[in-house]
Amino acid sequence: MPTLVSVYDLVSDTSNAVRSLKARGFDDLTTYSPAPFPELEEAEDPRPSNVRIFTLLGGLVGVVTGFGIQIWMSMDWPLKIAGKNYAAIPPMWIIGFELTILFGGVLTVLALFALGGLYPRPLDKHYSPRFSAEEFGVVVECDERDVAEVEAVMRGNGAKEVSLHA
Repeated sequence: MPTLVSVYDLVSDTSNAVRSLKARGFDDLTTYSPAPFPELEEAEDPRPSNVRIFTLLGGLVGVVTGFGIQIWMSMDWPLKIAGKNYAAIPPMWIIGFELTILFGGVLTVLALFALGGLYPRPLDKHYSPRFSAEEFGVVVECDERDVAEVEAVMRGNGAKEVSLHA
């Protein structure tokens, strides 16, 4: 499957090229930039991240664990203090809150590594060190019949260089 690699000088040209390619149905693309740019991220994938679901799940597991452990301990070792019930909820809010924050934070970090691709892996074979300096790159995998169309879209959006890799 042929792969086209284009190089851009401006983030606006790069984001316009990504939007144009996605509008024409080319979703198998990768972008490279020297720094994070919101307009490029929005052009590539406008959906919100799924990391927030892991944060919510971690928080819910944390609050249930915090209250569950305390209620279980108070029923297993009952101590009547100041005439309160054995499983009095108000003093348990602190531990429940702390475990909500702890579990939510831990699952957020794990989701960032898993979903964000932050684990160690080899560099893409189309990556160039100049994409970390001052230039932007867009890599598109397409069918043989679509090469001319993709190249025209890339050049029409200000690509200073387009190369074909087999």
